[in-house]
Amino acid sequence: QVQLVESGGGSVQAGGSLRLSCTASGSGFSTYDMDWFREAPGKQREFVGKITSGERTVFARSSWQGRFTISRDNAKKEVYLQMNSLKPEDTAVYYCHRPAGNIWGQGTQVTVSS
Repeated sequence: QVQLVESGGGSVQAGGSLRLSCTASGSGFSTYDMDWFREAPGKQREFVGKITSGERTVFARSSWQGRFTISRDNAKKEVYLQMNSLKPEDTAVYYCHRPAGNIWGQGTQVTVSS
């Protein structure tokens, strides 16, 4: 059974950075697109961005493209979300998602204080 495990969340002050990791089990990791979502308190889960199997990245908001970077290491079966210049409104639980099979990780909390 494929599992996704996120790590790297934490508490930072505004302007800080965090790098989230998502480690996958199972085979064929390099062939799958991978997404990042987030769910802020009291809000619906929203799509942040994705990285395709060909390592093309897409972000839901153009404003994120300068602050967030998505990358992957197929040898480690990991996908990353690098977040810079964090803002309090980035506070959320961040989830890794594999569209193929609709597989979700358990989420990792990111808290940004002003």
